[in-house]
Amino acid sequence: MALMITDECINCDVCEPECPNDAISMGAEIYVIDPGKCTECVGHFDEPQCIQVCPVECIPKNPEHLESPEQLMQKYHALVTAKNDA
Repeated sequence: MALMITDECINCDVCEPECPNDAISMGAEIYVIDPGKCTECVGHFDEPQCIQVCPVECIPKNPEHLESPEQLMQKYHALVTAKNDA
């Protein structure tokens, strides 16, 4: 399951540089997470780094993007392969 940033985001800028998949970017008003790139840090870390650094706890799981740990690992491998091929 990919993560999402809620409208409680205060744009503190700490989550974006922590994302190993470059899935976080500034949206129209708050930061957003690209569900196609979010692996919840599977393959990189034991815990999602954005959640670890968020001071307002506004990063829950996105119910519109349900994925198992195995699917997240497959996405991680696909992203790494694409990055290495670029």
